[in-house]
Parts: sequence; C-alpha cells; structure tokens
Amino acid sequence: MSTATSGGSVDRLGSWVGLLVLVVAVNALGAAPALLAGPDTAWFAALAKPAIYPPPVVFGIVWTGLFTLQGVALWLVIRRGRGRPRRVAVAAFLAQFAVNLAWTPTFFGLQQLLAGLAVIAVLFALVLLTTAAFARVDRRAALLLVPYLVWVAFAAVLNYRFWALNA
Repeated sequence: MSTATSGGSVDRLGSWVGLLVLVVAVNALGAAPALLAGPDTAWFAALAKPAIYPPPVVFGIVWTGLFTLQGVALWLVIRRGRGRPRRVAVAAFLAQFAVNLAWTPTFFGLQQLLAGLAVIAVLFALVLLTTAAFARVDRRAALLLVPYLVWVAFAAVLNYRFWALNA
C-alpha cells in the first residue's frame, strides 16, 4: 500500500511540476520576441493610435494570462491524449505558436503594419484549427483557448486600425 501511495504522490508531483514547467516555457518563449522588438521605439510612438488601443500595461497582463492558459491547455492535451489526435493537436499548437511568435518581429521589428495583419490573419485561422484539434482530445483544453481566440480577433482589428490610420 505504501508503494502505491508513494508512486501516486510522485506521479501527481511530476504532473504538477510538468504543468508548471510547460506554463513557464510557453510564457518565456511567448515573451521572447518582445525582447528583440517592441512598442518602445520612436517609430511606434510616432504612429497614430486607434481609439480602441488599450493602455500599454494591458498587453503584458493579457499575454501572460493567455500564454498561461495555452500552457495549461497543451498540458491537458499531452496528458490526456493518445495517438493521432494528440499528435495533430500538438502539431497545430506548435504551428500557431510559431506564427504567434512571428507577429512581433514583423509588426515592430520590420515596421510592416500590413504584413503584421497578414501574419495575424494566419494566426487566427491556426488558433481556430488548434482549438478544434484540442476539442478532439480534451474539451477543457479547447475551452481554455477561447479567450486567446477572442484576443487574436481583437488584435487583428487593432492591427488593421493601425494600418488604416498610418498607411
């Protein structure tokens, strides 16, 4: 009996440690592009800002929450899924995450508002696909991506307004 309890505790500890590691990794990787290029430039400061542009502090708060939800969702898929549905879901996640990481250097680094809009349009489609793929493995994981999908839609509108005002 003590072996089963001890093993169960280790499994639970390992899963919680795995969750924490995954959430921290997604947040760290997600934030990395902002270290190379971000809104703290003369170019961005000179742009006309859309009326819907939130206070800058909002972005860090929202993205930390969204990356945390993504990490938890991915953890649920990895732990619960098996076989092809899990592989498809993880591949979809990695694809959307890579595109997400490309937006910041495109918009801020290259200073390409229209190209940023193209990137975010692709991201929106990939987040939809990822959400559907996650739903096939774990509905909770798919639901955790809904705020991300809503934010990406808002970010697309915001990106469009930046382009429209500054083209």
